[in-house]
Amino acid sequence: MSDLPLSPDTPIKIALLAMGGQGGGVLADWIVDLAEAAGWWAQTTSVPGVAQRTGATIYYLELMPESAVRAAGRPPVLAMMPTPGDVDLVVAAELMEAGRAMQRGLVTPDRTTLITSTHRSYAVAEKAALGNGVADPNKVLDAGREAAKRLLCFDLQAMADQAGSVISASLFGAIAGAGVLPFAREAFEETIRRGGTGVEASLRAFALGFEASRGAPAAPAPIETARPAPTVPQQVAHPGVQTLLEDVRKRFPPVAHGMLVAGLRRLIDFQDVAYAAEYLALVGAVRELDRRHGGDARGWALTQAVAHRLAVAMSYDDVIRVADLKTRGSRFERVRGEVGAKDDQLVYTTEFMHPRLEEVCGTLPTALGRWLESSPALGGFLRRRLDKGRRVKTGTLAWFLPLYFVAGLRRFRRRTLRHQLETAAIGAWLDRIGRTAPQDYALAVEIAHCRRLVKGYSGTHARSGDRFARLMEAADRLAGRPDAAAVLRGLREAALADEAGVQLERALAAVDDASMSADEREDCVAA
Repeated sequence: MSDLPLSPDTPIKIALLAMGGQGGGVLADWIVDLAEAAGWWAQTTSVPGVAQRTGATIYYLELMPESAVRAAGRPPVLAMMPTPGDVDLVVAAELMEAGRAMQRGLVTPDRTTLITSTHRSYAVAEKAALGNGVADPNKVLDAGREAAKRLLCFDLQAMADQAGSVISASLFGAIAGAGVLPFAREAFEETIRRGGTGVEASLRAFALGFEASRGAPAAPAPIETARPAPTVPQQVAHPGVQTLLEDVRKRFPPVAHGMLVAGLRRLIDFQDVAYAAEYLALVGAVRELDRRHGGDARGWALTQAVAHRLAVAMSYDDVIRVADLKTRGSRFERVRGEVGAKDDQLVYTTEFMHPRLEEVCGTLPTALGRWLESSPALGGFLRRRLDKGRRVKTGTLAWFLPLYFVAGLRRFRRRTLRHQLETAAIGAWLDRIGRTAPQDYALAVEIAHCRRLVKGYSGTHARSGDRFARLMEAADRLAGRPDAAAVLRGLREAALADEAGVQLERALAAVDDASMSADEREDCVAA
């Protein structure tokens, strides 16, 4: 039986929040069909979001039993959209959508049962953040415990995947298992059968959602967000990789093993085993520096920081890398999976690409690239032709083949201008760490972590590189101050706070102002 109070003149009010491709409309139709088959009045409306992950569609349903309608003596007037504080059941197909439902006031502690999946589909703002923009899922759970009368949450997407179905089926099962609607399990299952499409898979997903919901604890446990570090494999097929792994075990502290293994995997994928060996040699030199300056007592913080940031720095996003990633078969399969394409359906992906003259020159041999970049005639001509974005359909031969050719230039990457520039920049960064560590270990660690600012390609790489350069200049000015590491950390956080760099400018101005003597401040005021 339902745990929702039934009133002769008040319908059961349900809000469903789902993104494109999650079957929110199917779930709403199932609930309507379920109610009507039992002789109830039912109505559903939808308020669409912007597009896919940037906005979810809210499906709103109101259900009223025929007996209540007869008692009232007139047909019911059902609302077309939810009212804050006046919703009995909220179902979210993704965790942050549950958070948005709470922000909208749809969830109340005296009335609302909240059912949500714990899986994440990252928002555009989370993906585009300069730093780690992923929102903390446990904050949503904490809010749900306070805001909802009852909170049920589990990974319903994983259940749907296990059953070979979509999340709407497992959500339907969770609603049934929660006992929030006055219908038997058999009525829910018969509703799925009447749909006639993907029935067996949907019933499997329904059963998983039903059991999870029925056995859900009163207070859901926190979501584990930490990802375990990879372990060092004992045996691999490639002899060169085996040598590198043995070197990791012998020369480096265990606390750094996970990061080093991740770095080796990344750089082998980016270039080759020899390139990964160069990475390990560079980290090895930092490990020795770390040992000489008390790294053992400090948890080998410098070695870990460099192992992390150097792997990312050495796998920079040049045109070759971008073309490689966009033409991989695994990427096409992932896209097909995300949109739910069937085997007999064609999927075309339109990419937005904006390579500048600098990216073209960076792909050329060093001498030729420098000449073209400095050529006012030919360089200017190409810049005018390239200075606009292009929409590229990588699923067509006209675009796939050129990109596949560019990806094949990977074997020549070490001879390109971009590689020389990146190698020089990495060398200068490591030299600064080497000079700083003997005087200020903590500042050297912060200098290592500042490298996280440099990312992307084209204009993104240029802007992030400018921020990094500003921080390195600040690090040089801060050298010798007892609070240098803390100040540089604050500057790095400011640099990651906004794309325009406004907060970084303010933070740099505050640091410069704090560094001035009283006489210097008086001179500035007088000026």
